[in-house]
This record gives sequence, C-alpha cells and structure tokens, in this order.
Amino acid sequence: MADLMSRTAFHDGELAAQRAAGLTEEAERVRPIIAGAIPRGAVEFLARQRMLVLGAADRDGALWATSLHGPEGFLSVADPVTLRARAVVPATDPLADVLRDRADVGTLAIELATRKRFRINGRWHRVEGGGEITVHQAYGNCPQYIQARAVLEEAPAGPVPVATRGTALDAEGARLVEAADTFFIATAAAGGADVSHRGGKPGFVRVVSPTELVWPDYVGNAMMMTAGNLRLNPAAGLLVPDWRTGATLQLTGTAEVRPSAEAATGRETVFRITGSVWTENAFPTGWSEPVYSRFN
Repeated sequence: MADLMSRTAFHDGELAAQRAAGLTEEAERVRPIIAGAIPRGAVEFLARQRMLVLGAADRDGALWATSLHGPEGFLSVADPVTLRARAVVPATDPLADVLRDRADVGTLAIELATRKRFRINGRWHRVEGGGEITVHQAYGNCPQYIQARAVLEEAPAGPVPVATRGTALDAEGARLVEAADTFFIATAAAGGADVSHRGGKPGFVRVVSPTELVWPDYVGNAMMMTAGNLRLNPAAGLLVPDWRTGATLQLTGTAEVRPSAEAATGRETVFRITGSVWTENAFPTGWSEPVYSRFN
C-alpha cells in the first residue's frame, strides 16, 4: 500500500513547482485522478488508438521521446495493471536498445480528433512483437491546447525509416520547429519517466539558436509534473512530428522552467539541445489539416 501511495502522490519536485506557481490547492484537488491501475473507462479508449507516444532514457541517461504506431487494437489492456503494445520502434530510433529489454517509460495515448488523452507511466518489458507496460500511474488529462486532427486515409506502410543524427538543429529541423503546433516532451525523476503534450499556434516555440528553444508555460492541470521533474532532473527529450511528410525530429538535452515577463503565466521553458535525430518515414501520414484549440 505504501508503494502505491508513493506512486499516486506528488514527489518533492512537483510539490515545489506547484508552490512556485501558486497551484498547491488546485493540484491537491486533482491529485485523486492519479491511479495505480487502468480504470475500466479507459479500456475501450486505449483499444481504438493508433499511436502511443513514449518517453524514456537511453543507456547513457539521455532522455528521448518517440512513438509507437499500429491499427486499432494494437494497444490492449491485459489486466488493470498491464498495457500491451503490439509495435516496436525501428532500429534507428535512439530508444531501440533500451526497449529491447526493460525500461522506465512514460506514455501518452492521444486521440487528436476528439482531443482526448490518457497517460500511463510504468515499466516496459519486451515481449514478442512489442512490449508490455506494468502500470505505476494511470490518469486522464484535459483537452487544452490539442489541435484536432483526423486520419483521412490509412496510409500504406512506407519505406524503411532513414535517420540522420546530429548535435544541433539544421535548417530543416529549425523550419519544422518554427512551424510546429504540437510536440511531446519526455522528462523523468526518481519515481520514473513521464511524457506530455505541448500545443499552440505555429510559432509558439521560438528557435533562439541551433541549440536553444523557448516556449511559454501555459496553464494546465495544475499538477506540474513536467516542471516538477525538471526541478529534480533537467534531462528532457522532444518529439516533433511532421504530419504532412511523416518525418520526425527527436531532440535530447536539458530544460528548465524560468520566469518570463512575456508569458501569461509568468513562466517559460528553455530547452538546450545536445543531440538530434531526424528520421524520414517514421510517422503515419494522411492527416487532416488541424483545427486549432480555442485555448491557444
């Protein structure tokens, strides 16, 4: 029982971030949504998803975000504390090595068309054809800042992914970031890994230099999980998909939340890049144009 309570309670970094943002009371009100098992109401939602965003650390401790894809049913709930994923990342992915074994992972199932999302954090175990996640935390998130997109057609399997590694943004990567309305961020602390969604109008992420990005810290669900993790461990990873071409940009580095006179919340996140992976043919294509969130 004590272990379950520790997983469904806030850690010291999250508590500190909540105090700094003046959100302690709001966070405590929503804390009961964090469960140690998958609720019945999420089973059907997970079964119809075609994408699972995943965050973890590689063997050198660098954090990355990636995604798994498949037809409806590729995700299934084996029991309340086990999520199965019948998919693997390509060998070119920076997390391919750790996902062949066991790893602490944060995951996000996101249904863009309905702006619904559900997070599951836990321990990944490789099984034939994919993996199983032993659930440590399971909870839903609000629909804020999600740009609605629908899959217009089932795109056939494309060519083999081709990855290019670097240590900074090149011109193509900078253009994708500057035009992005959606990305995903992986963070981690002693309690495990976590991955979260970030969204806004194109241009909400500012490219300061080939090795530095900045974006405003928006009002969210008050739990401050990403900011709380960064207080304890500055490592972070980003996944920026190109919805049109199926390319992805993965970035690893460090991040911090700092005061900002320009952001509505008075906070912004600065991300300093130490590694990048640009991969062609990594992401499904065939998406509709976005319908922007009214919260942007």
